[in-house]
Amino acid sequence: MRYGFPKYVTVAEKKAKAERKLAALKKKNPGIKPVSIEGRTLAKTWWGKSWNKNLERYADYANRIGRGRSYVRHGAVLDLQITPGKIEAQVMGSTSSPYRVTITIKPVPKTNWTRIKDQCKGKMDGMKQLMAGKFPKSLADVFTRKGEGLFPSPKEISLDCSCPDWAVMCKHVAAVLYGVGARLDEDPSLFFVLRKADVKDLVSETVKESKKELLASAGKKSSRIIEDDSGLSELFGIDLDGAGDLAAPSVLPPKKRGTLKKTAGQSGRKPKADKKTGSKTQSNIGAKKPSRKITTATGIETLFKRRTKRHTRVAEVIEKSDMDPQKVRNILFHLTAKGKLERVSRGVYRWVR
Repeated sequence: MRYGFPKYVTVAEKKAKAERKLAALKKKNPGIKPVSIEGRTLAKTWWGKSWNKNLERYADYANRIGRGRSYVRHGAVLDLQITPGKIEAQVMGSTSSPYRVTITIKPVPKTNWTRIKDQCKGKMDGMKQLMAGKFPKSLADVFTRKGEGLFPSPKEISLDCSCPDWAVMCKHVAAVLYGVGARLDEDPSLFFVLRKADVKDLVSETVKESKKELLASAGKKSSRIIEDDSGLSELFGIDLDGAGDLAAPSVLPPKKRGTLKKTAGQSGRKPKADKKTGSKTQSNIGAKKPSRKITTATGIETLFKRRTKRHTRVAEVIEKSDMDPQKVRNILFHLTAKGKLERVSRGVYRWVR
């Protein structure tokens, strides 16, 4: 320190110091989750950007949160864990050991949550865009409304850091808050975990309302609706068994005269006896034995095990099974969560164990 000022440390030196400490921490705790920012943009998705904008629009935070931008950019946030109502992190500062940051956030008020669910009902198109990572304008205002939406206000947030800075929001806390925005880019469902809001409740209510409207107008079950529900399940890590209760039974078209031919088993004739063996055989028509259908989760798992060298589409699994399509998708989701399946692309999986 010269003339009362601390020694200047370059960004490269800060990054190198953070990397060394991170390597040491990983040896002790392989489960730590550092925040890595690529490029100059702190957040890229709607969820990450909206988290940052929400914090920056409050006067309490606007003047001080900027202090954390450089810290999070050069990798100072060595670990960031999000659990229900709490964010715990380790941030590398000027000392040899990282500072510990704890941020607690209150749950979404029940009145806000009820109002948000009511306003989301029936907006299936908006949920499709959410699944694709493009949040709909129709729901953006509902979610981000100041003091009434899903995003927390300063009075709902409590900040704490082990550093000697007297400020309530030090640069280490600010870096963690920006780190949350980056983490939501990777997994938006963590937002609902943090706010103790049941995303299954929100999504299933929206899906149910949409199904009621679509099925009322169509009068029959739509496979397109089920396909979209599957995408929602994969995005948020939930199953929508409750939503499937609204599916209407399939309706067969009326028979047309002269279009159906009777098979040997339907004609009423007795089967002919084989001259060589004397046994009775059916006509060649319909003599093929039907393939056996999959009826359990174990059966689906076995199907993928036999196809380790190629990908399998969800539609193919549904065709080979005798289960409800949504139940098949839920089984595939749970196998993926266990690490047994890998999702190659939308609706395509492969066995990895």
